[in-house]
Amino acid sequence: MTIEDQTPLEGTPLIKPSTTDHPLFDAVVEACRTVFDPEIPVNIYDLGLVYTIEINDANEVGIVMTLTAPGCPVAGEMPEWVQNAVESVPGVQAVNVEMTFQPQWGMDMMSDEARLELGFM
Repeated sequence: MTIEDQTPLEGTPLIKPSTTDHPLFDAVVEACRTVFDPEIPVNIYDLGLVYTIEINDANEVGIVMTLTAPGCPVAGEMPEWVQNAVESVPGVQAVNVEMTFQPQWGMDMMSDEARLELGFM
């Protein structure tokens, strides 16, 4: 494989789109909003730490998320918190949480609500 083969095609999104049209999507987002980064008083969804929520026809949920920094003290625990929160959603059959640092999280990924809460607006 050449380096060119490893480089995403121009226009390819860095973050895979979520399956927003699935009936469980809103409930899964709300479950993610119950998980907070202990160092920042904002939920992980509005912080922009949840990159992708993918839900298949069997109601199995795959979540790709990141942390504000790779050295986050709860890096080992946060995926389990998210998994537990989403597993509690009625209808969800299974949850898999995957951590990534590509792309790296940045403050521009926060929702307007999170920016307002943190005094950035």
